[in-house]
Amino acid sequence: MTETETTTEAASTSPKATAPLTAIHRRILGVLMEKARTTPDVYPLSLNGLVTGCNQKSNRAPLMNLSEQQIEDAITDMRQKQLVAEVHGGGRVPKFRHYGYDYMGVKGVEAAVMTELLLRGEQTVGELRTRASRFDPIADLAAMNQILENLMQRGLVIYLTPPGRGQLISHNLYEPHELEQLKASLSGYTGEEPAGHSSSGSSSTRSSSSSTAIEIEQLRSEVRELRSMVEQLSERLSELEQ
Repeated sequence: MTETETTTEAASTSPKATAPLTAIHRRILGVLMEKARTTPDVYPLSLNGLVTGCNQKSNRAPLMNLSEQQIEDAITDMRQKQLVAEVHGGGRVPKFRHYGYDYMGVKGVEAAVMTELLLRGEQTVGELRTRASRFDPIADLAAMNQILENLMQRGLVIYLTPPGRGQLISHNLYEPHELEQLKASLSGYTGEEPAGHSSSGSSSTRSSSSSTAIEIEQLRSEVRELRSMVEQLSERLSELEQ
């Protein structure tokens, strides 16, 4: 934002991190936080820019097809909640900036992590580290886990599945019914033995089965991380073309 731009709302000084946000609000906030870092030359975003960013096909889950009116209505509500502000610069088209960092009380690498969670929702620790590293480098999984632990203690992230390879985490800004549906959809994610499986089998059989399951989950996790890297490269190419 240039010095000539005038902010029409003041940033909130008290984080409201535990207050849930609608799916559209989360997408808009995530897009503004992302574009402020990846394309600062076109930030704040116009309404058209927000529509394009919200409906982007890469680095978004779920994919959305929001109309200009839907986003405009959401922006009106978000301005009242001091999540975003309208700013005016040299041009005549109104643009919008975010107050996401103030809202959640984050900055730096924590802001990078929350941006990716808002854009993609639940993901593995490895996937999140790869995606968030496009904003701020994260040395390794140990560093990633420490960041997540700090965010969890402040109620910003939640662990959706038990610890271990492939553990899923997400932000804690879902509306209650969304979180219930999400947890229900992940009830079988951990790869537990199916009901009726005999516990009297030999230890070697159980060990072999467990080892195979771990290897499969490791491969799945690696594939997801590779897909994430490809998505990021595609997005960067798209931004360069624009």
